[in-house]
Amino acid sequence: MRLFTKIIIFLLFEVASHSLFGHEVRPAYLQIKEQSPNSYAVLWKVPRTVDKVLDIQPKFEKSFSLKEISPPRILEAFVLYTFQLKGEMSIPNSRLTIDQLNTTGTDVLVDIRLLNGEHHSFLLQPTNNSILIPDTPSKWNVAKTYIILGIEHILLGFDHLLFVLALVLITKGFKKLLKTITAFTVAHSITLSFSVLGIANLPGPPVESVIALSILFLAVEILKVQKGQSTLTSQMPWMVAFVFGLLHGFGFAGALQDIGLPQSAINLALATFNIGVELGQILFVLVVLMVMQLIRPILRTKHRMAKLMPYAIGSLAAFWLIDRIAGF
Repeated sequence: MRLFTKIIIFLLFEVASHSLFGHEVRPAYLQIKEQSPNSYAVLWKVPRTVDKVLDIQPKFEKSFSLKEISPPRILEAFVLYTFQLKGEMSIPNSRLTIDQLNTTGTDVLVDIRLLNGEHHSFLLQPTNNSILIPDTPSKWNVAKTYIILGIEHILLGFDHLLFVLALVLITKGFKKLLKTITAFTVAHSITLSFSVLGIANLPGPPVESVIALSILFLAVEILKVQKGQSTLTSQMPWMVAFVFGLLHGFGFAGALQDIGLPQSAINLALATFNIGVELGQILFVLVVLMVMQLIRPILRTKHRMAKLMPYAIGSLAAFWLIDRIAGF
C-alpha cells in the first residue's frame, strides 16, 4: 500500500509540474505567406515558459535568404518573430527543415499561402523535422495534421484527462459509461465548433478555472458514492458530463485558436481536430479500464486505497483552481 501511495504522489507531482509549465507542449507555428513572386512574409511563433524559449528555427535551401525585419515580440506563451524570405525559385519543391527540433518534444505546424490561392498545411515533429514542400496542396495533409494535434492535445491536457478519469470512476456499468462519455463528447464538440466558428465564446481564464472546479466537484461526488450516498452524478452521470463538457469545449477551442487554423480548410481542420481529440479520449478510457481491472482485487481487500484516488484528484483540482484564479 505504501508503494502504491508513493506512486500516486509521484504522478500527482508530475502532473502538477506539467500543468504549471503546460505551454512547453504547445506546437510552434510557422506561417509563410507569398507577397510577390518568390518573396514571402514569414511569421515564426515559438513556445516559451517564464524563463526559457525553445532554441529552434526554420532553415531553407541555400537559394533562399531569410532576413529578420522587426524585433521579437514576447507574448504570454510564445515569442513572435517576423522575417522576409526571398528566393531564386518558388517555395514548392524546396526543402524546409526546423533546426534543433529533434532535441525538443514540440511539433511545428507549418502554414504556407501562395499567390495562386494554394494553401499548404502540414506538421513537422521531432522524429521528422524536415520536408520537401509538395508542389500541390493535399487535404489529406490537413486532415492528418489536425488529427495528430487533436490526439496530442487531449493526451497532454491533464485537466481534461482527470475529468474523464473521474467520470470513469463514478459511472457504474459499461452502457452507462458509454452514454456518459458520448454526452461529454457531444457537448465539447458543440462548444468547440461554436467558438472556432465565432458563434459563441467565453474568456479563457474563467473557463480554465471552472474546468478545475468541475474536476473538484466530481472528486467530492466520488467520495459520497463510496460512503453509500446516492447523488445526482451517480444516478445521471451523462447529464453532468454534458453540462461540464460544454465548458471543456471552450477550453479545447482556446488551444485550437492558439495553434491556428488554415483559412481555406477551417471546417476540415476543425472536424479532424475533433476526431483526434475523441481518438485520444477513447484510448485513455480503454487504458483506465484495463488498469482498473488489474487493481480491482487490491481495492476489494484494502478499502482505504479506494479513497486515495478521489482525494488525489480533488487535491490536484483544488491546486489548479487556486492557481488559475490567482492568475486572473
